[in-house]
Amino acid sequence: MQVAEQDTALEATRELAGFLERRREQIAQRWADTPLFRTVFTVSRDEAVEACKVVVDALADVARSGLPEDVQAPGFVAVREQLGRMSAARAKAGYSPSEIAGEVAGLREPVAALLRAEFEDAADEHAHARQLALTVLIGTLRLVVMETTISAGDELIARQRQQLLEVATPVIRLWDGVVAVPLIGTLDSARSQVVMESLLEAIVEQRAHYAILDITGVPTVDSLVAQHLMKTVAAARLMGAECIVSGIRPAIAQTIVQLGIDLGTITTRAGLADALAYALSRQGIVVSPRPAAGASAR
Repeated sequence: MQVAEQDTALEATRELAGFLERRREQIAQRWADTPLFRTVFTVSRDEAVEACKVVVDALADVARSGLPEDVQAPGFVAVREQLGRMSAARAKAGYSPSEIAGEVAGLREPVAALLRAEFEDAADEHAHARQLALTVLIGTLRLVVMETTISAGDELIARQRQQLLEVATPVIRLWDGVVAVPLIGTLDSARSQVVMESLLEAIVEQRAHYAILDITGVPTVDSLVAQHLMKTVAAARLMGAECIVSGIRPAIAQTIVQLGIDLGTITTRAGLADALAYALSRQGIVVSPRPAAGASAR
């Protein structure tokens, strides 16, 4: 009995594939007026219709394979990029993943109506099986769209995080041959990598001989942060630049001592101004204090 039901389901799925091929144009015309396609493909209605045809073709391929429940079915490969564009556009318009999934589920009814109309005059015992196969197929399409939506969201978050790291880690040219990176906030592995890459690029671009890492805005320094700093200093040296660490506050200095971290090979200065003065003096530039107001020149 169970084998017979499976055979019926498989036959109904393949009949559905033939139906989708025959009614491709009609389905695409109806889908083109749904919000999911209409609001994404705004150049012309014809553009929306063509996009709908691509999705119908994919569903027919999946149904023909007899794997309507497989989100990794080869038929979906051709439309994943398009579905990703659609879901991303709806997400940018303010729709939640559940609302987008609801719009995908809404694609079933126009197809179901055409399916009922095609077989209404026939005493067909497979009618229910075909409708069930359609429900399963649209459900799988819904899962594929949700998957691409989540994937696109993860990629967007990763890009935004990278952009924030780059914005939060500026490299400043203080003088000819002197660049500085003022660090603010927690220094983790990801950000440390951005710091190193940005600093090394600046050393090459500016032909800098001195690079200042100012950690005045870093709240705490542990062994991991110290390790990142030492790696950055070593990388700068390999690029031919001397690295100076400034802004080590008393509390951070005590922590470094307690952790037994050896920064003896690294040039340190109390603040950014001191580090700049050191770098300038190493280049033979003398920094003189400004005369007091009202003082007579000799």
